[in-house]
Amino acid sequence: MIFDLIKNRRSVFPAQYNERPIQKSDIEKILEAANWAPTHKKTEPWRFKVLQGTSQKKLAEFLAAKYQEIEERPKQIKIRKLLENPVKAGAVIAICMQRDPKESLPEWEELAATAMAVQNMWLYCSELGIGCYWSSPGLIKHMHEFFDLNKGEKCLGFFYMGYYDGELLKVERSPISDKVEWL
Repeated sequence: MIFDLIKNRRSVFPAQYNERPIQKSDIEKILEAANWAPTHKKTEPWRFKVLQGTSQKKLAEFLAAKYQEIEERPKQIKIRKLLENPVKAGAVIAICMQRDPKESLPEWEELAATAMAVQNMWLYCSELGIGCYWSSPGLIKHMHEFFDLNKGEKCLGFFYMGYYDGELLKVERSPISDKVEWL
């Protein structure tokens, strides 16, 4: 059963979301699933900021304004997407990582632990029938201007979530044997 969940997990984008709201209790369960990711030296580096309602609109406005500020020739289609995608979602979760202040392990291990936490969220969303995807726009490096980040904390992207209608596409993968060398 877990193998089928892993195999059938897909990216589902805001354009596919319907208007069905995501209950706070479901978001809390999704975040609890994240909290059980593996973590070397128990640093638990994952941090999340949940945006719903007006905070989603504020995020959209910030992203669109920042894009227009830094882009020499901003594209209207990009501005529109930045304004629309956050508000189409049932929720947006900012994916952040808090670096261990003692730097007791390499940063990549904390990034990997945070990514595993997000994979747990993704799998649980799939089980609940909630579509989602992890977006890492170039604007992520400016999120300290929007969020109150702690020292050593950085935003890695956004986890867009929403219910959707219809079936998801089946995806093929090349055989694992093409990617493994037995020694």
